Amino acid sequence: MAKTRRASALEDSEAAAAARPTKRAKLDEAEEESSAATGSKPKRKAASKNIDKTMFPERHGSQWKVGAHASAAGGVENAIVNAAAIGANAFALFVKSQRKWTSPALTTTSITSFKARMEEYGYSSSVVLPHGSYLINLGNIDADKREKSYECFLDDLKRCELLGLELYNFHPGSTVGAATTAQSISLIAECINRAHKETNTVTTVIENMAGAGNIIGGDFAHLADIIAEVEDKTRVGVCLDTCHMFAAGYDIRTKEDWDASLEKFHSQVGLSYLRGMHLNDSKTPLNSKRDRHENIGMGHIGLRGFHHILNDPRIHNIPLILETQNFETPEQTWAKEIEVLNKLSGLDLAVDEGEAQCSAMAKEIKDAIHHADKAGGKPKRKTRATRGGKKKRKTEDDESEEGDDDDDAC
Repeated sequence: MAKTRRASALEDSEAAAAARPTKRAKLDEAEEESSAATGSKPKRKAASKNIDKTMFPERHGSQWKVGAHASAAGGVENAIVNAAAIGANAFALFVKSQRKWTSPALTTTSITSFKARMEEYGYSSSVVLPHGSYLINLGNIDADKREKSYECFLDDLKRCELLGLELYNFHPGSTVGAATTAQSISLIAECINRAHKETNTVTTVIENMAGAGNIIGGDFAHLADIIAEVEDKTRVGVCLDTCHMFAAGYDIRTKEDWDASLEKFHSQVGLSYLRGMHLNDSKTPLNSKRDRHENIGMGHIGLRGFHHILNDPRIHNIPLILETQNFETPEQTWAKEIEVLNKLSGLDLAVDEGEAQCSAMAKEIKDAIHHADKAGGKPKRKTRATRGGKKKRKTEDDESEEGDDDDDAC
């Protein structure tokens, strides 16, 4: 009997274990989608007809395409404006609610507006990295639950195609303690193969994970094994999350560390499969197996770690997406982080002036966070709860702790 309850708890937590963001923009999206689904008046942010682009930061002309996860509240087309408003050269978004199994279909108006704004604001589909639903677990050995995840996964891919997008980033899933890693990897690849046959163009981009519990993807070998079983290799790729890498034991703090970790990725997976990155510092030490995103330069990786990335030509022309702690006023944090990351390109840390500039830029980010906090933009503290309102117990799959102030395991 205890075993049955344990298995049930693991299954119930599988999606939550993979990711739980606290970003206000993402919460707004879930709230908006929920209202639409229930027929109540949605709390939508009306699309502005008179957007003052002169107030937007100048977008940096660089081959390193830095951006952030932009809110699509009020319509997916709004994500483009929100990205431009913080000076992003790339962006991520949810193409539907990340917390619901089913969502209203994209409207013709949203699809048309999205494509028009992509052209208007000069974004290529190659620098847009949509993020999949957090409920999806393609590695679940339970056929019914896996099929439910697959339908949600397929719906995401079809939405991407309707919007003219070419990439789709998702978390690989979990064994939920009921399957071997090899079994779950085969199930994930099987679902990808099915989805490729039911869609035409979108590349499925697998995200590396922090290595907690039964979560698949903490080891580069997991990614390689999934790709090995994918039939159409032209439509599969990888997104490397810096916080996840670090938490899983891949050091990136020095140039030597970064080069060694990227070489491990290349030897096991292949750099040709790298289609995007998530740029996040880490609140926890190397090899902690805990996914805790921190603002750039404020965590255990430090600004130097990101300097190596922003000066590595192997990282040219792919979306580099911030998933750092966001505030009620994201322009005060993400815009500053984007500005700083762009400044790192070409900066020589070997000279005293470069080191001083690096320290000054870290202070700029710290000050931006302080001002956002002081202005009342502090992120909401969340306590994870079950449907009954009780605090949820941790399981071996959890990558977060009860009562933590940020669960962003993107």
